[in-house]
Formats: sequence, structure tokens, C-alpha cells
Amino acid sequence: MSSTKFARPHRPSVEELAQGVLAGNRALLGRAITLVESNAAKDQEASRALISKLLPHSGNAVRIGITGVPGAGKSSFIEAFGTYLCKKGFKVAVLAIDPSSSVSRGSIMGDKTRMEELSGEENAFIRPSPSGGSLGGVARKTRETMIACEAAGFDIILIETVGVGQSETTVRSMVDIFMLLLITGAGDDLQGIKRGIMELADILVVTKDDGDNRQRAAAHCQELKMVLHYLQSPTPGWTPSVLTCSSLEGRGLDTIEETLFRFRDSMKESGFWYNRRRNQSLSWVQALVHEALLTAFEQHPAVASRMPVLENMVAGDKMDPVSAAHDLLSHFTYPVPGH
Repeated sequence: MSSTKFARPHRPSVEELAQGVLAGNRALLGRAITLVESNAAKDQEASRALISKLLPHSGNAVRIGITGVPGAGKSSFIEAFGTYLCKKGFKVAVLAIDPSSSVSRGSIMGDKTRMEELSGEENAFIRPSPSGGSLGGVARKTRETMIACEAAGFDIILIETVGVGQSETTVRSMVDIFMLLLITGAGDDLQGIKRGIMELADILVVTKDDGDNRQRAAAHCQELKMVLHYLQSPTPGWTPSVLTCSSLEGRGLDTIEETLFRFRDSMKESGFWYNRRRNQSLSWVQALVHEALLTAFEQHPAVASRMPVLENMVAGDKMDPVSAAHDLLSHFTYPVPGH
């Protein structure tokens, strides 16, 4: 038996990963994303080095966040729209943020089973990532993954969020265009959290504009336009567009494409596009700092030893939550002693 039969596979260096990504190697792009998504302490330095090498080659794609009310058919829309764009010659990367199991923290949805047609396109790259309970259903390393895809030459990045009513401001802070998918007959879409998400959207799309639903979709489209008249646009100089489409029949996809690029051109001309990109970078800095501080807090020896005691006291009504939090913070110093 060969001694190399069970040899550990070669682990690419940071330089090999960077060169592979820049060359458009899909396998090495996947390995690079796995590295930046890693929570292992041993991978953090390599991850930072890799992103530093890729950043100068990123920034040329259109970053689109897509969310929607339950039943709006986000995956069906992304597959139809992504396939449409690929056939027009665009290179499309889809970062599909899957809901995560609260027990295993792993993805509870299939890998690419929801987008079989799109995954077969030569110009498409689909990367499902568990959200890990992140706010807004965005994977913890979505920004880094987006940078890697842009460095690999993708023109359009589609970020699909969980869309279960959590705050979508995290999505808004990392994309150029925010798109909200809606359907008819789902109750009052203008109340509560749905209205809050509407106020973040640059483009609203009423889906399932097919069959017997076409007349209702058109009517709902007009209702939304009237409501938007009273809401402030999230993008100065742009009136949010309300469109309809059918993922099943492909109707309306060309209009959505035209609207997206009209938005991009208009915002670049006004300079707001570049201002939003600067804000994305600043939001990224804040997110990294918050993550580092939270990790340091949770790993701090005094905090780790004190936490179970306080949890039992709060659970037993022997201490209030505010006092418990203050107690934990009083034991925290940064950086961690000995590091």
C-alpha cells in the first residue's frame, strides 16, 4: 500500500490562494472563502493577509442585496435573474445566506439544490453560507467573501438574505443597491417591519406576475407607488422604482436589469455611489472592531469564569440583568492578559 495514499491534501499558501482567485480559479476561490469564513484562531492572520492582497483588485462589481417577505420567492427570483444575467455575458456571484440551525449552527438548507439551473451556468458562482444567527441574516464574513468574488472577476454580486423580519440595516450597509421582493395577497405589506424594510429599498419588485395573478400584481404595484410617495428615499436623488416580474416566465427581468444600471449610472454621476462605497468601508471597520471586542470579552479568563455564576444568579432572581452585565464588564480588560 502506498504511503501517500492517505497523505493530507496540500493546503494552499496565502499567495497561492490570492493568485488562484485573481486567475478566476473556482476551486481556489472556494478555498479562499473557506479560509476567511473560518473561526479558528490559527486562520485569522492568513485570512487578513489574503484579504489585503485581494482588496486592490476588488470594487468593480455591482453589489445588490435582496430580501423579501415570506413566500416572495427570493431563491426563484435570484435563479431566474442570475441566469438571465449570465446569458447576457455577466459573471454573477450569489452569496445565499442560509438560515442556521440553533443547535448545530450549520446550514439547514441544501447546498445548491435551490438553484440548479443557475449553478449550471459557466458564469455563475453560488456560495451558500450559514448565517450563524447574525443580525439581518447576513453571514459573519459576507464582506470578505464579496471582496474575494470581486477579485475573481465577478461583475454582479447578489446577496440573498434570510428575510425573516430581522433588521436589514446590516445588508444596506454593505451593498450599493437594496432590493425588496413583495407579493400580492399577503396582508398589509405596509405595516410594522415590512414598512421599515420598504424605507431601505431602492427597488421594489412585486413577484409572481403570471397567470391569474397578473392583474393583482399590477394593482399592488400602483398601491406601492402611492405609499412610496410619502416615504423618504434611502438614496438622495433617486425615487425608488416599483416593478413586477415573473420568475417562472422570465417576464420583467429585462426591466429590472435596466433599472439597476440606470440607478448605478445616476448615482455615479451624482457622486453618491462613491460616497456609499466609503460608508461601506467605514461600516466594515466598525463591524470588525465590534467582532474583535466581543470575541475578546467572551474569551477573557475573568469573564469566562464569572459568567456561569452570574447566569445562575439572574436565572434564580438573585440579581437583575443590568447589574449582572455591569459586573461582567467590570471584570473585562482589553487586550486579554498574557496576549
